[in-house]
Amino acid sequence: MHTSVSSAFALMVQGADQPAGTGEVQTDFFQLLGEGGAIAQTVLVILLLFSLISWAVIFYKFWQFARAERQTKTFLEVFRKSSKFSEVHAVCRTLTESPLTGLFQAGYTELNTQLRGTAPENKPAGAPARPTLKSLDAVDRALLRATTVEMNRLEARVPFLATTASITPFIGLFGTVWGIMDSFQRIGVAGSSSLAVVAPGIAHALIATAAGLFAAIPAVYFYNYYTNRVKHFSGEMDDFSLEFLNIAERNFT
Repeated sequence: MHTSVSSAFALMVQGADQPAGTGEVQTDFFQLLGEGGAIAQTVLVILLLFSLISWAVIFYKFWQFARAERQTKTFLEVFRKSSKFSEVHAVCRTLTESPLTGLFQAGYTELNTQLRGTAPENKPAGAPARPTLKSLDAVDRALLRATTVEMNRLEARVPFLATTASITPFIGLFGTVWGIMDSFQRIGVAGSSSLAVVAPGIAHALIATAAGLFAAIPAVYFYNYYTNRVKHFSGEMDDFSLEFLNIAERNFT
């Protein structure tokens, strides 16, 4: 009995003295990255650039839309409480992030241009001067042009998120396919298809797919999110244009 215990202890000591890599696979993520070829590393660098730029766009648009929403609420409060367009125009310089500010300035400029050119030749003697618009359609066109400008400003850089979402999975897939091809080539050179030969190459190849998904998934989510925010601002601009035209028609026609 004593001999059996001693033999078992000796076997345990021999097992402890064996190299750590024998019969055991230890995966080092950064070692896998370093072992990749030039093509695989180039793919990972491209995906990293796409991811960094898309996150920069995400944070920038979040900041821009948050400011635009706050200033839009402030602008509407001022616009609906003021009795004169000149009072609203005075606060426009402090609310430049709101898309409604651009619309108001375009409509206000067109109104002033038409009202200054109104000739009071046919006005009866002693009648109070009342400026009138020559064309309400011209005011409408000015608001439409301003809406296009503001929409372009709101949508700026958002299409890059769509590009990232659509292209990065394919770039990652290309890196994976290339890595698998390289792994099969190594199998042919080594003349062995053991797991120790195949596994590192396959693992490195799959990193490219993971990196592509890492870049694409947040880009898809935030592209849809910001697209809906732009639609919301577009609806607010349409409502404001109609409200502005109604006021102009009641007071200047």
